[in-house]
Amino acid sequence: MSAPDLTDIVLHQATRTLELRFADGSEFRLPAEFLRVHSPSAEVQGHGPGQAVLVPGKREVAITGLEPVGHYALQITFSDGHDSGLFGFDYLYRLGCEQDALWQRYLERLAGAGLTREP
Repeated sequence: MSAPDLTDIVLHQATRTLELRFADGSEFRLPAEFLRVHSPSAEVQGHGPGQAVLVPGKREVAITGLEPVGHYALQITFSDGHDSGLFGFDYLYRLGCEQDALWQRYLERLAGAGLTREP
């Protein structure tokens, strides 16, 4: 999925959300926890298909740093120290478009594994 241009990025510390606006008028508010458990890093996604790792216990995670990488990605630092993986604008757009389904699938996977969102 190719994203339209990213036009605005706002970090809301109080609600621990990242607000993104795109040139097509799309606006997404992505919680830090959602971004952390869907990090594009190899630590979370693995090194190939089927190797993704289920990341529990991140309900209280916050975003502590945002660094633009060129004109195509953000490097996000989380309060648990995780900072690997680049969140490409295309990936962020996809996360926004598919947020509800991805979140539901994550919650189902947690429950199926007997894990929780609690730290």
